[in-house]
Amino acid sequence: MPRAPDSAVPRPCLSLRDVSKSFPGVRALNRIGLELHPGQVTALVGENGAGKSTLVKILTGIYQPDEGAIELDGAPISLPTAHAALDQGITAIHQETVLFDELSVAENIFLGHAPRTRIGLIDWRRLRAEASSLLQAMGAPIHPDMRLKDLSIANKHLVAVARALSIEARIVIMDEPTAALSHKEIEELFVLIDMLKQDGKAILFISHKFDEIFRVADRYTVFRDGEMVASGMMRDTSQAELVRMMVGRSVEHVFPKQDVTPGETVLTVKGLTHPTEFEDISFDLRRGEILGFYGLVGAGRTETMQALFGITRTSAGTVTLDGKPALAKNPAHAVDMGIVYVPEDRGRQGAVIGLPIFQNISLPSLRNTSRAGFLHIANELALARKYSERLDLRAAALDQDVGTLSGGNQQKVVIGKWLATRPRVIILDEPTKGIDIGSKAAVHAFMSELAAEGLCVIMVSSELPEIMGMSDRVIVMREGRIAGEFDRSGLNAETLVRTAAGIEGEAA
Repeated sequence: MPRAPDSAVPRPCLSLRDVSKSFPGVRALNRIGLELHPGQVTALVGENGAGKSTLVKILTGIYQPDEGAIELDGAPISLPTAHAALDQGITAIHQETVLFDELSVAENIFLGHAPRTRIGLIDWRRLRAEASSLLQAMGAPIHPDMRLKDLSIANKHLVAVARALSIEARIVIMDEPTAALSHKEIEELFVLIDMLKQDGKAILFISHKFDEIFRVADRYTVFRDGEMVASGMMRDTSQAELVRMMVGRSVEHVFPKQDVTPGETVLTVKGLTHPTEFEDISFDLRRGEILGFYGLVGAGRTETMQALFGITRTSAGTVTLDGKPALAKNPAHAVDMGIVYVPEDRGRQGAVIGLPIFQNISLPSLRNTSRAGFLHIANELALARKYSERLDLRAAALDQDVGTLSGGNQQKVVIGKWLATRPRVIILDEPTKGIDIGSKAAVHAFMSELAAEGLCVIMVSSELPEIMGMSDRVIVMREGRIAGEFDRSGLNAETLVRTAAGIEGEAA
């Protein structure tokens, strides 16, 4: 049940009333409502496909609602274009900043509304001065003349916030803003959010990370299957209740780890070294085992996995698979030997956006689905159908563009394409990054099922609950080296964090 609004706060500055939006064959939003209040953060939560992205595009003028009303200070408004949304003081900061790498910081901040001289030319001196003033007020150590492409992801987010301040935005939408940030950068972003609240901005905060939601949000709104199912104050709810509202059921087994006794050693890595990324990496991987790799940003975990998959070349060390040399020369060589890699960036490195689902799944297995050197679509479809059904892929049809799928379903396609090659070792790099809790549970269940069938699984994750819930053993990396190794029975969150951060002393 939606909760009554808090009478102690002012009326909402932005309201959506019975807004609906449909696409061919899909009703993305069905008479939804939303209220944003000045000086408060409203968390918008829901599974992938719940309608959050469609809502953001309506608020930023990219999509037009089929019906319903958008009100600003109680008066109906229209947002026919992205520029119209900016004129109304609505701006968005996305997971991947929508800025221009080749322009300077100052140019990005004032793009489209640069200060002008009396004869209508851009006043470059004033532009740089005002950009510098904004950045200093935020405590951002960024020079306004720097090229955006030379900044870190965190600093690009700071530029996006400065842009929001430059247009005197009243409503700031933050769509998964912490997905690519380190712990320190996330804390800095939270300070900025507090600053925006104190300045009276209304903030819509979209995140799959419940710890962040409970840290920054004053209110919540829950979407499920295109409908608004609940809203209220954060102080009146709990994580378990939010999960139940999101998925319509209780998700008690987010980490459904099956008890498996690992078998013989399948993969052995000794002294693996890269000139700049990692050094002296040694470990064994056994049949049916899920081996977790944990560490802070920059620890060298992903770089190690990419070396095992043949993406990068090493300078020293050996790899053996079933006792045979298996140091991959390139990814094709790794796949031929039975080692596959599901990358962290599934959109750019895992799936081929623009191709249909069935071609994505069959792509690494064309030798098995072709006849006499010619593609055989029936075989491709049969292969894709097999793994789509096994992974419970949610899609209208197998010829649907993989780019139109939710994050969780894209991940299932990427996993399916590699399972179709029948590997011995599967490396999952941040397998549930950016996907909702229901899809996480499905990926975890399938991961456990693969291990139970005898597949060797390496899981790289920055999420402690995932590492502790799914791993048989955990290797912690720090600054390109192995800093510690722990059995499942001895896993302790504080110990893992201390080891990853290089903090001496015993856990409390």
